Amino acid sequence: MPGVLYGDSLTVGYGEAPVLANVDFTLEPGKLTVLLGPNGCGKSTLLKTLARTLTPDGGRVLLDGNDIHRRSTRAVARELGILPQSPTAPDGLTVRELVALGRFPYQSMLRQWSRRDQEAVEAAMAEVDVTEFADRPVDSLSGGQRQRCWIAMVLAQETGLLLLDEPTTFLDLKVQVDLLELLATMTHKGGRTLLVVLHDLNLAAAYADTMVMMKAGRILHRGTPSAIFTSSNLKAVFDLDARIVADPDSGRPVCIPIRPGYTAVPEPTEASVVTG
Repeated sequence: MPGVLYGDSLTVGYGEAPVLANVDFTLEPGKLTVLLGPNGCGKSTLLKTLARTLTPDGGRVLLDGNDIHRRSTRAVARELGILPQSPTAPDGLTVRELVALGRFPYQSMLRQWSRRDQEAVEAAMAEVDVTEFADRPVDSLSGGQRQRCWIAMVLAQETGLLLLDEPTTFLDLKVQVDLLELLATMTHKGGRTLLVVLHDLNLAAAYADTMVMMKAGRILHRGTPSAIFTSSNLKAVFDLDARIVADPDSGRPVCIPIRPGYTAVPEPTEASVVTG
């Protein structure tokens, strides 16, 4: 079962002005949580702090009740994996070699490469469907294929908690959808807990179990997409005028931006919905 990750009164900054100020955050086990907000709101800073990449100026990050900054890097990496924005691999590195880097938490002077490591690498490549590329250089693959290879590297750590910072950036829409389908499957069928930073509002609403909306270093809204993906919240967080409709197949909310100069059609109430 994935561990419980909690940020307690986090204050984080890169200079005098804090980016995050007294932020509390709990990552719900077994769910796909999507972190949303305008550029510069602190999404990536929060994720990096939870991942132990940044040290908070105030507060602490707890993993199963233990301060994450009081534990060794290897110990944390056996429980928590992170995929940063736009990762790069050395020229010529093969997919298998990249994924094998995910086994670093288990390597030491006394413990060298083992059959268990090899099995973990093969399983990770199979789960994200990149086994056929195992001996090809990572830099010879498409953007979506490369991103799957990076996810396989994190999976090779065999952690229950995964944090991914904008994993769909610069990818075509179909590739983004395929990647989010993979992340949802990793969560619901793989028994993992995922925190993902996204920019696309509709994709977030389509795949998130829990949505978290941030603005100016604070968490303004948190809940299911049906509860918080509303016109008023999108206006407050993103300054976006939009109408919310329900996807006819999934029932998930979808936002339709309202062009300036056009009159918004009121959202239907339950009383006005006609079925038959």
